[in-house]
Amino acid sequence: MKVIVLGAGILGVTSAYQLAKAGHEVTVVDRQPGPALETSFANAGEVSFGYCSPWAAPGIPAKAMKWLFMKHAPLILRPKFDVAMLSWMTRMLSNCTSERYAINKSRMLRLADYSRIALAELRAETGIAYDERMQGTLQLFRTQQQLDASAKDVKALAADGIPYEVLDRDGCIRVEPALKHVREKIVGGLLTPKDETGDCFKFTNALAAKAEALGVRFAYGTTIKALDVEAGRVRGVVTARDGDRDRERISADAVVVALGSYSPLLLKPLGISLPVYPVKGYSLTIPITDASRAPESTVMDETYKIAITRLGDRIRVGGMAEISGYTNDLGLARRSTLEHSVTDLFPGGDVSKASFWSGLRPMTPDGTPVIGPTKIIGLFLNTGHGTLGWTMSTGSARLIGDLVSGRAPEIDAKDLAVSRYG
Repeated sequence: MKVIVLGAGILGVTSAYQLAKAGHEVTVVDRQPGPALETSFANAGEVSFGYCSPWAAPGIPAKAMKWLFMKHAPLILRPKFDVAMLSWMTRMLSNCTSERYAINKSRMLRLADYSRIALAELRAETGIAYDERMQGTLQLFRTQQQLDASAKDVKALAADGIPYEVLDRDGCIRVEPALKHVREKIVGGLLTPKDETGDCFKFTNALAAKAEALGVRFAYGTTIKALDVEAGRVRGVVTARDGDRDRERISADAVVVALGSYSPLLLKPLGISLPVYPVKGYSLTIPITDASRAPESTVMDETYKIAITRLGDRIRVGGMAEISGYTNDLGLARRSTLEHSVTDLFPGGDVSKASFWSGLRPMTPDGTPVIGPTKIIGLFLNTGHGTLGWTMSTGSARLIGDLVSGRAPEIDAKDLAVSRYG
């Protein structure tokens, strides 16, 4: 079939690669001049197969109120009269129950573990290098209360057969030796040893080159104007080149929407209500000046919800959740929070040399991505992965490859489709 993939981020490129492997004629359309130049550009670098949890969790409403008054808050809310924002927040709060948390986390762990297998196979198949490491994620607790609260995550990990280890202070230092310099600031941690790290931008660009070698065509610098739908079936995509007023129609037998936070805007005119909303995250990329004071893998600072990740000769510090709509400005207060977390746990680095970035994460109210068909024949979605697009990308791409090709997926995907929202 002729398949168009909309979006050249990590989800779009992995989808295109899988579809090309399945024998389809694939075109990828993106407004940027190359792959992975928006949300996939400088994310936290975590590939968190075990450390993946919905933001919607029991106790979050109370914590959110507390966070709003913290100097270095993990959550920033800039309310505005926006129906989509209010609807998303209402739905998110309705998922902050123990029952919904267990269901949503189980879905996420299922897809994440599938992605773990898919990424290992893809890496062996292609030989792609992307500053990857396979040394796990250490969720670091500064208080006994945080350590005790991790019991619900331990229960979910055990139920899904995900390896984990609860560590005391000495155990944390064994895993991350640089923490010996700040041992008095930590009480323990939760290690998920199967987690990995890597540069999403490097990976996406390398895989895009592999996809091109398979015959995938990339239409960069191309704005997506609308989906072409006739008699309940997708027929193609209406586009325009940068600086060109003339519109072009690209015909297709199937279209995969992998536009992240912008997916709902394209789908709304077709009567598809997709509850995905942008939640902005920030990152710093810092050159390593003293390897003995740098993390070995990923340390997740639970207090500030900030990930500190080793990427080759750099440290990536990423986190925070800012609900402020489709704005991508860089606030100096957010940089201050990132700098505070990394220098507090790994003192000695030169943050003055860091590059500062922000990106819009496409979040669903329940934390689970939206993958699968829509009510329009031939139109598929692969979006809404929130903070876990890099983690879930390869498994999500396999699902899309199977679903578009009419094959039964290797894992249950029915509860990932947009139809779950009614």
